Amino acid sequence: MTYTARDQWDKHYSDGKNFRQVGERERELLAEHAPAPGGDGRALDVGCGTGEMSVFLASLGYTVDAVDFADSAIARAREEHADVEGVRWLHLDIEREDPAPLDEEGYDLVVMRLMYPFLHDRGRVLHGLGERLRDGGALIVITPVVENTPEERRGIALDDDEITLLSAGWKTVEQLDADGLAFLVLRGPCHTDARAVEKRPTKGHALTGALAVVTDDAGRVLLGRSRLGMLELPGGKTTGSEDFAAAAVRELAEETGLVAEPGDAYVATMVVDDSHGVPRLTAVVRVTAWTGVLVNREPKLFDRLEWHDLHALACVSDIFTPAAQALDAVWPGVMPDLPPTASYPIAVDQPAVPGEPAEGARLRHAMAETVINGGWAPSEPVRDALRTVPRHRFAPEVNLAAAYDGGDRAVITRRDEAGAAISSVSAAWLQADMIENLCLTPGAIVFEAGSGGYNAELIAHVAGPEGRVVTVDIDPWVVRRTRRFTTEAGSGRVTAVEADAALGAPAHLVPRGGFDGSVITYSCWDIAPAWRDQLAEGGRLVLPLAIGGYTRAIAFERRGQVLHARHFTYCGFVRDRGQQARTIPVTGLLGGELTLRFEHGDAAETAGLEEALRGPRHEIATGVTMGAANSYFGSLQLYAATTLPAFCRLVAHQDTGVTDIAKDRDAPAVVGDASLAYLIHVQSRHGELPEDKEWEWVVHAFGEQGPQLAKQLAATVRAWDRHVRADDNDKHADPVLTVHPAGTPDDLLPAGHVLDKEHCRLVVRWPGGDGHLPGPARHHRAPAPAPVLEDR
Repeated sequence: MTYTARDQWDKHYSDGKNFRQVGERERELLAEHAPAPGGDGRALDVGCGTGEMSVFLASLGYTVDAVDFADSAIARAREEHADVEGVRWLHLDIEREDPAPLDEEGYDLVVMRLMYPFLHDRGRVLHGLGERLRDGGALIVITPVVENTPEERRGIALDDDEITLLSAGWKTVEQLDADGLAFLVLRGPCHTDARAVEKRPTKGHALTGALAVVTDDAGRVLLGRSRLGMLELPGGKTTGSEDFAAAAVRELAEETGLVAEPGDAYVATMVVDDSHGVPRLTAVVRVTAWTGVLVNREPKLFDRLEWHDLHALACVSDIFTPAAQALDAVWPGVMPDLPPTASYPIAVDQPAVPGEPAEGARLRHAMAETVINGGWAPSEPVRDALRTVPRHRFAPEVNLAAAYDGGDRAVITRRDEAGAAISSVSAAWLQADMIENLCLTPGAIVFEAGSGGYNAELIAHVAGPEGRVVTVDIDPWVVRRTRRFTTEAGSGRVTAVEADAALGAPAHLVPRGGFDGSVITYSCWDIAPAWRDQLAEGGRLVLPLAIGGYTRAIAFERRGQVLHARHFTYCGFVRDRGQQARTIPVTGLLGGELTLRFEHGDAAETAGLEEALRGPRHEIATGVTMGAANSYFGSLQLYAATTLPAFCRLVAHQDTGVTDIAKDRDAPAVVGDASLAYLIHVQSRHGELPEDKEWEWVVHAFGEQGPQLAKQLAATVRAWDRHVRADDNDKHADPVLTVHPAGTPDDLLPAGHVLDKEHCRLVVRWPGGDGHLPGPARHHRAPAPAPVLEDR
C-alpha cells in the first residue's frame, strides 16, 4: 500500500482491510525495551489503525491514546475493542491538525508502527512527538526497510540514509530487528542546536544568489535536507540579466514544483558575507503566495523537502549559512548564534502573509478568555484584538503554548551581555489592561515607546482601520524585528522608528494637536517632557513608573501642563536604556551581605551603619496582620515610599545574617544618623490549611536612633492599614497623584507628598492625609530622623 490520502485510508479500513499484524518479536521487544513505569504510565500510538498495537500497550500497563487520521479505522477500533479498558481512541491527523486532544502531561512511550514512511514532514512530526516525551521516555519507530521490501513497495520503506536522518539529534538510538522490520528505540533530547555551516570552497571570484523564503498555510517555512547533510532554502545563482526575485521564483519551481508569480516575490534584504574568503551577496526573497504540489524535483541534491515550525529552527542541527541568515532576516531571533554579517533591509510594500497552525486560533481564544475572565479586558474592542492579532507571529522563537500563555508570563526576546531581559512581549493581561486605560476611540493615533510589534498591532486593531501607531525603540535590532513582523503579520498601520523614545516621535509623525494616546512599555524612573508635550489635551499616557523602586503602570490624563493619574496597576517591565536611564545609588554593607538602594535620588550618609548593624536589634510589632489569601502588600510599599522621608530599600544577598530578610529579597527601610529601620513580615499563626496561617508586620531597627525610626515606620504601617488597605487585595485605595513640570514652584503645587525627579515633580496624596505640604522627599544627609507622626 503506497497511498497516503486520507480518503484512500478511510476506504481501506471501511472495506474491512487490515494492516500487518503485530508480530511476536515486536511484542517481545516492546516488553523488553519499553516496560510500563509504575503508576501513571502513558503511551501514544500514532497511526493506530484498528488498534492491535494500542490494545497490546494497554496489556503492558499503559494508559493509551490511540490516534489515526482515518475515521473508519477509529470506528472499527472502538467496535472491535469495546471491552478493552485504558485506551482512548482519537480521530486526529497528527501531521496537520490541532493536537489539543493529546495529553498535556506528555507520554512515557510514543509508538509509530508502519506509518513513519507515510509522513510528509517527517522531521517536524518526529521533533514534535519527541517534545511530548516525559523524562526517560522513549519513541519507538517500527518500519519496513529497503533491503527487506520488494522493489514495487519500497516507497513505504526506509533506506540507510533515511534511518540516519530519523536518528539525528537523539541521545541514544538502538536499532533492532523485528522479523525483517527495523525496530528503532530513540531516547534523550530530540534535537540538536542549530549551527550555520558552509559547503566546500567555491572557485569563483564572487557569488550572487537568491533564496526563496516560502511558508505554507500553517506559517511553516520550506527547507530541503540536502545530500550534504544540511538544511537549505530553495534558491540558487542568478543567470544573465535575471533579477533576484525572478531567480528565486525560477529556482523554487525547479527544485520544489511550487509556482509563484513574480509579483508575489519581494526582495526583503540583501545579505553580504563571504564563503571561504570569496565575497557573497544573497538576496532574501519573500514569496507571499504560490500554487502547486510540493515535489522533490532534484533528488540528486536533496533527500527530502519539508515544512518546518519556526520555533523549532533553533534545534535543526546544520543549516547552510546563507539560509540561516535569510531566515533570521525574515524572522529576526529565530536563528541563534549566527556569524557576523552585513545586511541591508529593502523597503518594499510587501503584503502581510497569512498562515497559522491549526491550534493557533484555539490557543489565542483560550488566552483571550483567561484575560477576559481576569477582568483585564472589559471592552469589546480590546477583547476582539486579543482574539484576532496572532501573538505567536511576534514571538516566533517560542512554541505556541509559550506564546499564548494567558498567565503572568512574558516572552523574553532579547537579553544583554549579563543575561538580563531588555526586550520582551509582555504578559497579555498587562497589555490588555494598559490598552484599556488608553481609552481609545476609532481612528486614534497612538505613540508607543518600546517596540516589539504585538502590542502595537493590538493598539492598531483597537483604533480601527483609520487608526495608526508610531512605535519607537533605541535598539536597531528590535526595530528591524518589529518592522519585519508587522510586515509579515500586521495591519499596515504601524510605523517603527529607530530613536531614543524619551525624545518622543519624530516631528513629521506627530499628528496636529498631539497623539490621542501614548503608551510606554519599559520601566521609567522619570517622565519625559516630550511624552506630555506630544499628547493631545485630554489624551491618556500609560506608563510603568518606578516610585521608590516599585513599578506601577499608571494611566495619566493630560490637563494643560499637568498629568492626572486615573488608574494604577501593579506590574514589572524591562529597564529603560535611553537617555533617561538611571543608575540607582547604592551602598554596600557588611562585606556585601546587604545593599541599601536609594531609589529616589542621592544616597544618604551611611557612616556608622556597619557598626550599628553589629549591635543590638530593636523590634516593634505593628499589630497589623495578613493571611495567606491577602498577602499582597504592593500598596504598603508604595505608601511607605511616598510618605516616609529618608526612604530606601534594604536588599539581602544571603539567607543568613542580621536582618532576617530572605536572600535576594528587599524590605522598605528608612535611615537616620548611623541608624536604620526596615519592615518585614513574620509568621504569627501556623496551621495545616492556608486559611489557618497568618503573618504580622514587624519593624527591626539598629543604631541609636533605631527606636525612633522604628516608631515612625510602624506608625506608617498602621496608617496604611487604617486608611488604604482593603480586605480584597484588588481594592486597596490608590493615591491622588499629579505630575507637574520640573521647576513648578512649591506654592503652585497641590497639598501632598512631593517627589522630585529630573523632569517632573510628583505630588502624592493618600486617603487619611492631613493636607500639609512637607519639603520634597529628596535624600540628603539628615543628622536626626524626622518627627514621629502619630497614627490618627
